[in-house]
This record gives sequence, structure tokens and C-alpha cells, in this order.
Amino acid sequence: MTSYEELYEKYATDVLRVSYFYLGDRQRAEDVTQDVFVRLITNAPQLEEGREKAWLLKVALNRCRDLWRGAWVKRVVLGSPVFETIPAPDDTERRDEEEAMMKAIHKLPAAFREAILLFYYQGYGIGEMAEMLNLPEGTISSRLSRARKKLEQILKEEEGGLAQ
Repeated sequence: MTSYEELYEKYATDVLRVSYFYLGDRQRAEDVTQDVFVRLITNAPQLEEGREKAWLLKVALNRCRDLWRGAWVKRVVLGSPVFETIPAPDDTERRDEEEAMMKAIHKLPAAFREAILLFYYQGYGIGEMAEMLNLPEGTISSRLSRARKKLEQILKEEEGGLAQ
């Protein structure tokens, strides 16, 4: 079994990134990250070797969902989070596209947002996502497909609104 310190060193950045992407608020994402590792230490679950990251991300997503549903969301104006994958400032067009995509992703329902996040930003396959979220693979595939269509619709609407 890997020590808690090793798990933190190895996965804290991933947990923070997922939380930040989901919530769009750095401080809340840091709180979630801390909470995830506190739960790891206090609950001491028997983690299957090689599945530690999946457990940590699942706990982070559950905590993010709880916060997202909370009253504080109603007071937060969702902007575009500065995600670490956004390119350097000299690539303005690409950066603008990334920001538009982030805004669109934050407009998706939580289930779609999670599917996009886990598949495209964390690199999980459909089978792994199904296991992590305790859902059938067909449901995950459907969510991804519907999320892509919804994202396309949101981006087209925003593009149309900018052209007017």
C-alpha cells in the first residue's frame, strides 16, 4: 500500500485540477482537495492497487457536486477559470477558443460536465468512468454523446450572439 504522503504527492494536482475545473473557484477547489485527502486519512479505505486516483477523483467529484448544489453557487458569477492548459498569451485565438470552451462546459448540466472532464481532461475510458461513477457503460456513452451535442449547441449560440 502506498503511503498517504505518496498519494498526495502523486495525485493532489489532479484532484485540485478536477475540482477547479468543476467549480471554477480556486479557493473552493483547494478546500475540496484538502477534504478529499482528510477523508482518505480518516476513512482509511482499502484501495485497490492502481485505483487510488479513481477513488480520489470520485470523492472529489461527489464533494464538488455537494458544493455546486449549495447556496453559494447562486451568488457566484461563473467566469472562465484560468485552467493550466490554456496556451501562452501570444496565441490569442487559441486562448479565446479555450475560454469559450470552458464557459460552454460550465453551462452543461453536472452529469455532462463530469463526463467531459473525466474523458477529455483526465483521459479515462468509458469502462473506467462507468466503474468510477457506478453507472452502465451505455449511460456514460450516452452522456458523452449528449454532452458533445449540447456543447456544440452552446458554442454555436454564443458565436451567433457575438456576430450580431
